Amino acid sequence: MCNEFSQIFQLCQFVMENSQNAPLVHATLETLLRFLNWIPLGYIFETKLISTLIYKFLNVPMFRNVSLKCLTEIAGVSVSQYEEQFVTLFTLTMMQLKQMLPLNTNIRLAYSNGKDDEQNFIQNLSLFLCTFLKEHGQLIEKRLNLRETLMEALHYMLLVSEVEETEIFKICLEYWNHLAAELYRESPFSTSASPLLSGSQHFDVPPRRQLYLPVLSKVRLLMVSRMAKPEEVLVVENDQGEVVREFMKDTDSINLYKNMRETLVYLTHLDYADTERIMTEKLHNQVNGTEWSWKNLNTLCWAIGSISGAMHEEDEKRFLVTVIKDLLGLCEQKRGKDNKAIIASNIMYIVGQYPRFLRAHWKFLKTVVNKLFEFMHETHDGVQDMACDTFIKIAQKCRRHFVQVQVGEVMPFIDEILNNINTIICDLQPQQVHTFYEAVGYMIGAQTDQTVQEHLIEKYMLLPNQVWDSIIQQATKNVDILKDPETVKQLGSILKTNVRACKAVGHPFVIQLGRIYLDMLNVYKCLSENISAAIQANGK
Repeated sequence: MCNEFSQIFQLCQFVMENSQNAPLVHATLETLLRFLNWIPLGYIFETKLISTLIYKFLNVPMFRNVSLKCLTEIAGVSVSQYEEQFVTLFTLTMMQLKQMLPLNTNIRLAYSNGKDDEQNFIQNLSLFLCTFLKEHGQLIEKRLNLRETLMEALHYMLLVSEVEETEIFKICLEYWNHLAAELYRESPFSTSASPLLSGSQHFDVPPRRQLYLPVLSKVRLLMVSRMAKPEEVLVVENDQGEVVREFMKDTDSINLYKNMRETLVYLTHLDYADTERIMTEKLHNQVNGTEWSWKNLNTLCWAIGSISGAMHEEDEKRFLVTVIKDLLGLCEQKRGKDNKAIIASNIMYIVGQYPRFLRAHWKFLKTVVNKLFEFMHETHDGVQDMACDTFIKIAQKCRRHFVQVQVGEVMPFIDEILNNINTIICDLQPQQVHTFYEAVGYMIGAQTDQTVQEHLIEKYMLLPNQVWDSIIQQATKNVDILKDPETVKQLGSILKTNVRACKAVGHPFVIQLGRIYLDMLNVYKCLSENISAAIQANGK
């Protein structure tokens, strides 16, 4: 097929050079596009094909999309022997682009107001730039005379990255992730101060990173402003602008979040001071109201949560104290249940992402957990679920801290929790209570003194045991109580609490099992008989 292709290529070339029939030329370009990924490279790089595509068709509205697709296909080829041709392709395409789409164009606005054909062109442009810069970016970097053109291409990438279209953003993100990862792997250690803030010729900064500094700062701002929703966040703003509980996981959004998080972590390693500066400024603008909106607060907080572990511990401490204080202040300042629900969900998300910080700062950890207990009384959809989910996350990561007497405390915090357990869980739904019990179980499981642990388990299971004992007592007087649906439901819930508690506490939970074991067998026997009798009476 490759051998016979010369005749097909000559036909395509003849049509492109001589035909005045626009539909025929378009069909020829589409045909060429299908061939480009397998034809011998000589047809691409040793003919006038590249210059014909750029000079003759790229700036013609009818042909620009298919021409740009052809150039993207060519840009994806990776062969060192044709370096000069790649340089030519890049410089000529950029010259044409600047005429078609001046560098000062508001591409985001142009896209939202554009027709389908124009929107497709923006998407094709993102694919071309992403493909070329990933494959041949370093080739262009090495040529000092092309540095300005490279910066212009990156400027286009930044403009296209602002377009409110997820598929286009994913294309741009792929390149930003590639660039940040590449720069990080070349020199993984971040400098002690921000190269961006220390003057342009900072002696610690590797040359390639130096070249990209201004661009990377804009990409950081972009990631912070557009961060996707993480899996843990359950309180969201729906399409109608209402704050609601999310029930279905948006897997597309979760995958986008993971890619954005990875990119922002690389960018933070490259210059954590610049990341902190951007986030602190944006948080300040939330507090003073200049940028206040649910969307802006959400994306900012999701971004803050995403970089856990990317800063040095001391920087992380200083940064987080500011963030949480500002968010708690914002929660007090804002009126309305929806506002408070959004702020609460963001506080919970962030604290759940930073266990290292919480483990190192007991007073802060205690404040955070008490705040979660407050949120467990907040009836706005999703807030209680998030409070319980965050509580279990913190309990797993910081479990030992709750069973030790901390500096300035008279007793371990687990005792305070167990003393007030009734008040803490009184507004929770059964499934939330089960989560709460599992969380506390992880803490009790961390207690190494057996006597103390047994005492904790006894106190821990006091409430469910009281209800259990009451039902068993009634059943001994009148076994028909076990036919009552409400009673059966209560028994089921207590058993689920025991299951979750047992899972978390582990082997020491045997003391509780021993307490209810015989009663459980009797209840099981009685309920089995009830089921059998009901089947006999009513049929299957």
